Amino acid sequence: MRVEVWSDVVCPWCYIGKRRLERALERFPHAEEVEVVWRSFQLDPTFPSGVRKPVPEMLAEKTGGTAAQVRAMQAQVTALAAEEGLAYELERSIMVNTIDAHRVTHLAGKHGLGGQVHERMLRAQLIESQILDDPETLVRLGVEAGLPEDETRAVVTGTAHLDDVEADIREAREFGVTGVPFFVLNRAYAVSGAQPAELFLSALGKAYEHARTAGR
Repeated sequence: MRVEVWSDVVCPWCYIGKRRLERALERFPHAEEVEVVWRSFQLDPTFPSGVRKPVPEMLAEKTGGTAAQVRAMQAQVTALAAEEGLAYELERSIMVNTIDAHRVTHLAGKHGLGGQVHERMLRAQLIESQILDDPETLVRLGVEAGLPEDETRAVVTGTAHLDDVEADIREAREFGVTGVPFFVLNRAYAVSGAQPAELFLSALGKAYEHARTAGR
């Protein structure tokens, strides 16, 4: 069974959703038969390459909210993340264009390390306040997650996997996805958002039963 996850590495809800899916899989009796595939999505594809902006400032501009309103919003997300064991530092995080980070994740997929690299990117962005459009940072994060340094550097300094990223985003639009995380189970069931682990567990069961019945 395949679970495809459209996600962005600067998305705080995506990390929460990842943890909740993992908790559901821990309880799913057929977890060893589940392949999780990470798909690319950009929360803001218009964010200019090369521009770096503190996330609180970006959110204030995007929502028209005050600094106090942005802090309150981030505090709510931080509290939910803490329930999943994630110590967010959102007030220190920096918004960047994520296209290069996604290209590295596609390289990781070829090495069977898509989940590990996506995890490392999310942690770097949301907990460690690292800059995810910095070439050396991307290479180091890829290597820390198990990728070969030479291949990672070649991707970061070139344009490899750009078509793969664009294909993922195009497919997300065809599904009608406007926000992430977005989960597609065996191309038969979809879950939108960082839903509770119990909902993921139920969806996994339904998708598994659907696949088993269809295979008879």
